[in-house]
Amino acid sequence: MNLTGQRVVVIGGTSGIGLAVARTAAEDGASVVVASRTKTRIDAALESLPEGVRGEQVDVSDEYDVREFFARVGAFDHLAYTAGDHIRIRPITDIPLDEAKAFFGTMYWGAFTAAKHAVGVIRPAGSITFTSGIISVRPAPGTSAQSGVTAAVESLSRALAVELGPIRVNTVRLGPVPTGGVDLPNQEVMYKALRRQLLTRELGKPAQAAEAYLYLMRSGFATGTVMPVDGGYELAASPFLLAEARASAGGAG
Repeated sequence: MNLTGQRVVVIGGTSGIGLAVARTAAEDGASVVVASRTKTRIDAALESLPEGVRGEQVDVSDEYDVREFFARVGAFDHLAYTAGDHIRIRPITDIPLDEAKAFFGTMYWGAFTAAKHAVGVIRPAGSITFTSGIISVRPAPGTSAQSGVTAAVESLSRALAVELGPIRVNTVRLGPVPTGGVDLPNQEVMYKALRRQLLTRELGKPAQAAEAYLYLMRSGFATGTVMPVDGGYELAASPFLLAEARASAGGAG
């Protein structure tokens, strides 16, 4: 079963995982809308996406803007929420509270607000898929903000699966999938350390992660699910994997 004749909305669909989801859904026959806060990013994404993909601006921190966005989009079948900001790994004592709140605002409250206003226009057989990370169950030192937010997103998806049925709500829990959006010091050394620990011995690719979102869109029986796409990270890694990888990277300088 493919997505021919269905409409897919990807908030955060102009880069990284979201861009891969948009491309894969369009290639699978869906009519796709990608959304981002920034018009230049939308324009750049549309240049690389199949013909017919539509772009829309939306600020997920502004509830009025989110409501108006879904009014413009109209009836659709599936929402993938991949929007998120980056926050540095560091001790909780070093994280500015405003920065942590902004990070939580995009990843959690943005997802919450998108779901709230999607409900009025998403079709009853449709789905909502959020994005979390393996850090929700395998936290490492310096990841308190990331771990807290991703765990909250997973809990939200389960609660909404109960509340919104028959609309299905799921989460993709991502492992190490480099997207080019973050430039870390000595990142190749860090990635090498990660590869040694993963059961696949390879980092994930955005296109591989995108397949999980499409599965959850297509499968009419999947709801309340948290689907790990992590190369075996959860099974293989100690809680200190990321700290060890960072230490290796730091030692290479």
